[in-house]
Amino acid sequence: MIEKKERESTEINASSMADIAFLLLIFFLVTTTIASDKGITMVLPPKVDVPPPPVKQKNVFTVALNSADKLLVEDEPMDPSEVKEACRAFLTNNGRDPKSSDSPIKAIVSIKTDRGTTYEIYARVLDDIKTVYYELRAESVGISYEDYLTILNTKKGDRTPEDQDLYDAAKTNYPLQISEAEPSSN
Repeated sequence: MIEKKERESTEINASSMADIAFLLLIFFLVTTTIASDKGITMVLPPKVDVPPPPVKQKNVFTVALNSADKLLVEDEPMDPSEVKEACRAFLTNNGRDPKSSDSPIKAIVSIKTDRGTTYEIYARVLDDIKTVYYELRAESVGISYEDYLTILNTKKGDRTPEDQDLYDAAKTNYPLQISEAEPSSN
């Protein structure tokens, strides 16, 4: 009889597999970048313990966005495309209409949302209101809207003295006073 040879087992040495897996894990953790959303950049004022001064209701321009993305401006339904003109009329009233703002310095724009309000409509309305402020600032110092945006987007230390003076004057004429109320849970 012929003797059968026993085959040697063909095992793979797996003793270093854990080391390799660990090194791959470290490699991917170190080389992977995590995208972070920027959101809306707003500079918040410092916290103060002094209560704010009283504000007359006629100096507050109220914009309310509900969960169905419907807009109420001064308790009247309004299309989002009309917000800019209504805000401009409010800010430039200067006391002509006794039911509207006394001056741009005293005027406050209040935005209130519901928790269900979409980010797109909120960002659009906020952007339209800021655009009105920037347009009025540019007009008040006699420059174009595009020139004002160039000054605005230039870092403070990089602005020329003339541009800084224009920026300060425009900011004094139309201070950006936007109040964002806590969203309601509707």
